Amino acid sequence: MTTRHGINWDKALQLHAQERERFIAARPQSRQLSEQAGQHLLFGVPLHWMDDWSTPFTLYVKQAQGASFEDVDGNQYVDFCLGDTGAMFGHGPAPVAKAVAAQAARGITTMLPSEDAVWVASELARRFGLPYWQFAMTATDANRFALRWARAATGRQQLLVFNGCYHGTIDDVFVDLVDGKPVQRASLLGQVYDLTQYTRVVEFNDLAALEAALQDGQVACLLAEPAMTNIGMVLPDPGYWEAAQALCRRYGTLLIMDETHTISTGMGGYSRAHGLTPDMMVLGKPMGGGVPCAVYGFSAEMAERAQQAKREAVPGHSGIGTTLTANMLAMAAMRANLAEVMTEQAYAHMFALAGQLAEGLRAVIARHQLPWCVTQVGARTEFQFTATPPRNGSEADAILDSDMEHIIHLYLLNRGLLITPFHNMLLVCPQTTSADVERLVEAFDSFVQQVR
Repeated sequence: MTTRHGINWDKALQLHAQERERFIAARPQSRQLSEQAGQHLLFGVPLHWMDDWSTPFTLYVKQAQGASFEDVDGNQYVDFCLGDTGAMFGHGPAPVAKAVAAQAARGITTMLPSEDAVWVASELARRFGLPYWQFAMTATDANRFALRWARAATGRQQLLVFNGCYHGTIDDVFVDLVDGKPVQRASLLGQVYDLTQYTRVVEFNDLAALEAALQDGQVACLLAEPAMTNIGMVLPDPGYWEAAQALCRRYGTLLIMDETHTISTGMGGYSRAHGLTPDMMVLGKPMGGGVPCAVYGFSAEMAERAQQAKREAVPGHSGIGTTLTANMLAMAAMRANLAEVMTEQAYAHMFALAGQLAEGLRAVIARHQLPWCVTQVGARTEFQFTATPPRNGSEADAILDSDMEHIIHLYLLNRGLLITPFHNMLLVCPQTTSADVERLVEAFDSFVQQVR
């Protein structure tokens, strides 16, 4: 018998073959659409990574509402992926849908601000504690713009990130540690200059390495998630961020917190919940209730430095901003989402269910004596193939197992349960129910029983 992460791998492979046949048989319309898509869509999908799911062919969605969706074959699903945070507050929240419909009738984009922009900026300042804000279409754009402002404000060129980080598709961050040395990520397509010239990388939770990277005074900013989320969740050690923040201040390095995923922590994100004071903050994905938009905020001091840098620059395009940025439709969606959807009551509901989910998964793992663990950040939960939670990107990367993930994900999908691809993250939203959570835990338990 071959074992892998505590399970019988021979049984797992046999089960996977059965689940593939089950998926194919139940989804003839998705299969037909996938075949048609191959005629005109590169890789047969609108974005190439959609071809990396665990399914034999692409699953096509007919409609999504609240915590569930229906595919084109009429199969119903409880969604614990929720657009990988884009729909963290549910699919098509009614206040956002109403606001978007009303605004579309009044105009969508003009390159001029609407009254909603003023309200949204004020609310962002209240929630997140940073007094000044700007807008973008995606968190990738917001991170890119934040890096430009940081370099312009400090006059420094170097960027620092954590090994295994993810901040969207800005080129600057695709640098990994390999055998302790910074290396441009091999999977990056079409890159023509060496990113390691301007990007430094250290391990998360390593204060000595962080200080060594900062102490020459050349690093403009540290761009980080307060808890790593995209390589599998990695939580900060107790006291880590207080010490890391102090090091940034000592060496004149700006701290940019990318809270696009850790907004799951609460109304003001992880930073507000844990008393951190970043110089800048980036938020994307769920801010408009699913409508593409993102925001990034500035401390008062950073705002003054950024404005001074712009005033002193040569007139012309700054490289910051896009034509559709802060369009009226996005502003209306964000206002409705902040005012009526992203509420304290919604978070309280989500925290309770995420806690129920985490405890349910832990109980299954303990009952079957699996060497796995469960990590939670607010409404965000993940199970990982290790008995001890990882402390940095290298440890998290070492336990990723895409083959294992594909088998589990497909098994759950065939039972009407969707979780996030590429790792094992689960989200709950305001419309998720306790019964939904119980259903997922039971299916998870059933899977484990079949492969032990």
